[in-house]
Amino acid sequence: MASEELAKKLQSRLAAAEEVEQRPESEQSPVPAQSQEPDHACGDTPSELATKLNRRLDINDGNAPSRATLVFNPYTEFKEFSRKQIKDMEAMFKRYDTGKDGFIDLMELKLMMEKLGAPQTHLGLKNMIKEVDEDFDGKLSFREFLLIFRRAAAGELQEESGLMALARLSEINVSTEGVMGAKDFFEAKVQALSQGSKFEAEIREEKEERKKQEVEKKERQAAFKQLQSAFYS
Repeated sequence: MASEELAKKLQSRLAAAEEVEQRPESEQSPVPAQSQEPDHACGDTPSELATKLNRRLDINDGNAPSRATLVFNPYTEFKEFSRKQIKDMEAMFKRYDTGKDGFIDLMELKLMMEKLGAPQTHLGLKNMIKEVDEDFDGKLSFREFLLIFRRAAAGELQEESGLMALARLSEINVSTEGVMGAKDFFEAKVQALSQGSKFEAEIREEKEERKKQEVEKKERQAAFKQLQSAFYS
C-alpha cells in the first residue's frame, strides 16, 4: 500500500538522520548526491520528520484533525456596503437557500428568479452562476452572492444579464455608500420597484397561507381527538 511505503521511507530517513546526528562531527560526511531521495522531508530535524510522519499516517488513516480555514467576514471584505445592506442580502440568501446547506444551487436560483419575476432558461441560470462562481462548484456561496451586488453597483454587469435582473429586483439598495456606478444602479432599481412590490406581496400571501394551514391543521387535530374520545367513551 502507498501509505505503508511512505511510512517505511520516512522511518528509514528518520533513522538515518538520527544516526548521523549521534556521530561525532568528524565522522559525519555528506550523503552522496545519487543516494539522496527527492523527499520533501530533506533538511528536517528528526523531531520535525517524526511529526510529519505521524501526521501523514493520521491523514492516511483518516484521523488527522482538519486544519484551520480562513473565516469569511462579509463586513470586512465588503466594506462598500453598510451592515444593514449586508444583513438584507443575507436574509434574502437564506430565504432561497431552501436546502439550508449554505449554498444556492441551480434549482434554488431558478425558484429565486421566478419569484423575482425574471425567470431564466436552464442555460441562463448556469451562466449566472458561472459569472461569479470563483470556486467552480456549480453553486453560489454567500460570498459569491455578495459579489453580484458588488459588480452591479460598480456597473460591471451587462444590462440584460440575469445577475443584473436579480440585483435590480432584490430591493436591496446598494447605492448609498459611494460605490462607483451606484447612480445608474439606483435609477435601474427604481424602475423595478413595482415588480419588487409584487414580490413582497407574494411573500406576505405565502406567510398568510402558511398561518391559515397551521390553523386548519390544529382544527383537524382537535376534531380528531374529540371523535376519538367519543369513540372510546
